[in-house]
Amino acid sequence: MTPSLIYLDNAATSHPKPEAVHLAVMAALQTGGNPGRGGHRLALAAGRQVLAAREALAALLGAPDPARVVFTSSCTDSLNLALKGLLRPGDHVITTAVEHNALRRPLAALEQQGVAVTWLPVGPAGLIDLIGLRAAIRPATKLIAVAHASNVSGIIQPIADIGEIAAQTAVYLLVDAAQTAGAVPLDMAAMGIHMLAAPGHKGLLGPQGTGILCVDPTVALRPIREGGTGSRSSEAAQPEIFPEGFESGTLNVPGIAGLAAGAAFLQAQGLEKVRRKEMALTGALADGLRSIPGVTVYGPDDPTLRSNAVTFGVAGVDPGEVEELLDDEYGILGRAGLHCNPGCHAWLGTLPAGGAMRLSPGFATTAREIDEAVRAVRAVAAMRRG
Repeated sequence: MTPSLIYLDNAATSHPKPEAVHLAVMAALQTGGNPGRGGHRLALAAGRQVLAAREALAALLGAPDPARVVFTSSCTDSLNLALKGLLRPGDHVITTAVEHNALRRPLAALEQQGVAVTWLPVGPAGLIDLIGLRAAIRPATKLIAVAHASNVSGIIQPIADIGEIAAQTAVYLLVDAAQTAGAVPLDMAAMGIHMLAAPGHKGLLGPQGTGILCVDPTVALRPIREGGTGSRSSEAAQPEIFPEGFESGTLNVPGIAGLAAGAAFLQAQGLEKVRRKEMALTGALADGLRSIPGVTVYGPDDPTLRSNAVTFGVAGVDPGEVEELLDDEYGILGRAGLHCNPGCHAWLGTLPAGGAMRLSPGFATTAREIDEAVRAVRAVAAMRRG
């Protein structure tokens, strides 16, 4: 008998989505209209829908100007735009050695093109050393780029403190909010964030294939892609105007409509409530796993210090086998491996084992599902001990 499925892979993509998200996507598909590509009523209606989505996301994330909320295809796309649209040879950027490949690889590519990169280690608690960060700043430093929370350890970095250092030294701050946007309260202005990159399909509860980059008005960003913008069409040069100069081509209106519905759902719930629920679920999951002989849970014990990612290892069992057993035998869906973050696994010591297993609750997860997941891991661990 096939077990009923328990979805605990929300750090990869949130599921299930609120019903309002499904309805918004379907309505946009049925309505039609291409924003900025015509003056007829359907094109204008689509344009208003996109504008409303920018305003909703700016309000949710504390972005100072909705017109500088740029829609992209993913957080990876957003990070590439932020890094390659700002940095030039001779510039210096500071990051950490435990970043996701979405940030690590573009920086490595820019390093080959003459951008200097300092890869700061993290301390024993997985946090960036603020004294070391300040000491690493030099005259050519233009940017600090860091993830708000690790997709492996779940550790949340002190972004407001980093933002204060950035403000005091006239350096821009780029935050990869892939694991926190929509799940942890964020306020760009209050936290000193100049650029915030986020996927639409994780904590923001929108569809896959959506992302945003929120850009502070002080940042002189350049487009990295040319094409039709629906404005200044007589010019051969790409216009450097927000937002259309950064959104060449037809926007993913159904996806944006679904993303706006996700943001509206979160606003109605309140991000503090969302955060409290996910902390309770994450804390119960981590505590339950720690009680199992042979299971090692990585990351902080205190759920207030971590995102929803709970990564663990089972002694003597390959993480891929743990994933397969949990799925096939118990219907528990998570993710094993390196999670596109070899630096964090190197820091944890799990790189030689091929990574670890990760379970990640979401807003739709129930306490019963957490209990079922803990029982399943206990059974897997006992099976291998026996």
